[in-house]
Amino acid sequence: MGRLFNPRSVAVVGASANPGKIGYRIVENMVKSGYIGQIYPINPKGGEILGWPVLRSLAEVKGDVDVAVLSVPADHVPSAVADCAAKGVGHLVVVTSGFSEIGNIAQEKEMVSIAHAHGMRVLGPNIFGIYSASSRLDATFGPGGILPGHVAIITQSGALGIAMIGKTAAESLGLSALISVGNKSDIDEADLLTYLAEDPETRVVLLYIEGVKNGERLVRTLRQVTRRKHVVVIKSGRSARGAMAAASHTGSLAGADDVFDDIMRQCGVLRAESVQEAFDWVRFLATAPLPPGEDAVIVTNGGGIGVLATDACEKHGVRLYDNQVVLASAFAEVMPEFGSSKNPVDLTGQATGEDYARALDAVFARADMHAAVALYCETALFDTSQFAELLRSVYRQYERTKPIVFALFGGARMEAMIRELRSEGIPVFGDVYEAISVLGALYRSARRLAEEDDEEPPAHDIDLERIRQVLGRAGAEGRGFLLAHEAAEVALALGLRMPRSILSRDLDEVVRAAETIGYPVVMKIVSKDIVHKSDAGGVALDLEDRDEVVDAYQAVMRSCLRYKPDAVIEGVEVVEMVRPGVETIVGARQDPSFGPVAMFGLGGIYVEVMKDVSFRAAPIGAHVAREMIGSIRSYPLLLGVRGGRRKDIGAAADVVTRLGQLIAECREITDIEVNPLMVYDYGEGVKAVDVRILFDTQGGDAA
Repeated sequence: MGRLFNPRSVAVVGASANPGKIGYRIVENMVKSGYIGQIYPINPKGGEILGWPVLRSLAEVKGDVDVAVLSVPADHVPSAVADCAAKGVGHLVVVTSGFSEIGNIAQEKEMVSIAHAHGMRVLGPNIFGIYSASSRLDATFGPGGILPGHVAIITQSGALGIAMIGKTAAESLGLSALISVGNKSDIDEADLLTYLAEDPETRVVLLYIEGVKNGERLVRTLRQVTRRKHVVVIKSGRSARGAMAAASHTGSLAGADDVFDDIMRQCGVLRAESVQEAFDWVRFLATAPLPPGEDAVIVTNGGGIGVLATDACEKHGVRLYDNQVVLASAFAEVMPEFGSSKNPVDLTGQATGEDYARALDAVFARADMHAAVALYCETALFDTSQFAELLRSVYRQYERTKPIVFALFGGARMEAMIRELRSEGIPVFGDVYEAISVLGALYRSARRLAEEDDEEPPAHDIDLERIRQVLGRAGAEGRGFLLAHEAAEVALALGLRMPRSILSRDLDEVVRAAETIGYPVVMKIVSKDIVHKSDAGGVALDLEDRDEVVDAYQAVMRSCLRYKPDAVIEGVEVVEMVRPGVETIVGARQDPSFGPVAMFGLGGIYVEVMKDVSFRAAPIGAHVAREMIGSIRSYPLLLGVRGGRRKDIGAAADVVTRLGQLIAECREITDIEVNPLMVYDYGEGVKAVDVRILFDTQGGDAA
């Protein structure tokens, strides 16, 4: 990747003397940006562009070519790639569109195949180009004028990426790199992140993603990069229209955005809701020092905005300093009699610029106060025109010491001041939530940077050979799912604790099974044609004696044949009636984007209604499993409510890690879920009540 960002020479194949053509704009931006290498405009017509001689072909280039930017029609790309291969070009930047984005997949694959055969990497196609501050290279057809700085942007959207160029200029946001990835035929986000992680000029990476191709590799890369750099992502498509698996709760709950959101959090990536929020974050992250601790102090001249700031801190995970004795002492000299030092530190509406300066000095003087939030409401008692210089002075004095953000509220003069100060790179906002949002982003990323290395997932003793034998027998019958007794066999091989069960073929066997197991029992239909047993009336619970078993058997059979008259009934499964506990669901699946993914949530019959679940890329260790369990809304149920004891969260986490290991090692399994997984009091473990498994009859591909 080094030569892509710091090329000694760049050929623009399809360069044009017509200012209305993309081939002209790319050469123009390279010239205007002061690119430090050699430029070779290529066009069969020859001539000159902006003082650079135009060569008729790559063959005329005397020296080496590190990067070739292709801006020719799609049907000319194959011959251009062949010319680049003959010349020994290192990287192709294919601006041209008309490939996989319109269904022309074969030609795109052929282009990459030829490139790889000759040692070339391909960026694109269907992109607007690449910018690299280190070599002053602007090989894009955007508006130009990109400011150098410490934020790298990787964008899948060309139109949005071009718009970002203008926005970075308007926001005075300096970039270390800007890369359009387009169709991602070869070079993708993981390749670029690997390079940018080592780039000394890049402090923050902003990703705009529309879709993930190789999610497993991206996850591995992000886990490493977020230990060294701040990473922010914008992802379009928050709808629930992700990949569904009709026969699996795990699949139906795994909306693409839910999985993406949880996995980004797992990787330590900050997900922004909008482009503006992302720009606010990366701008602040690129310059702010890491907080030395968690405790922030709010200084304000208005009680109302102080309360708003407190609410915002709770929302964005910013902890407030709360040692009241120290607060009273630290701000005693600046606090009026009717003020408050409780944090928010309220200097009241009569506060002067000097009061603000002294209060902030007090914050930065103390080692146990780790960040400052300065809020100001415009009042008639204060000379607003002097406030801009006060903020400049305070910020310049402390900008490298501890994080500080400002929020100003007022009329036209205040709005003008905000624009003026922001253009100078000072983190000033017109809304308190915006100010706290950037500070919260810094705190979340700083926690990730401070974490120790990711824990290694445990290697459970799973009998994979036995599991594959079960799958093989079912696959031989043309089924893509396991029957109840087969799923129970897999669960035992996986090391799960299950209720005792007996598969029975007729009523006499059912009665004997119930008496062997002991009352109460549960009855479940076994049929390859009925996957959702409850929907078909194929489940009977809490059967206390022989008469109830007989009645339930007849009712179950009638209901199932009414539900699906042509169903082939294998029999019924008589199962030990487990004692109550907290019903949870544990699942794992092969996600279309991210590969092996584990799930945990509130289980039972309402799981798809409540959708209180979390996802993580698998395999995972016990720490991550506990963290994902703790992230669901109903987690307090596991801690014990209304006098109840704490539940065996460790045992539940063990099941999560086992399913995560299985889905990662046995790619034939597409979905596995345990619902409910009954979680008992601490020390009493868990019990897998029902296990459902879907698999690929063709066999999966190992990563």
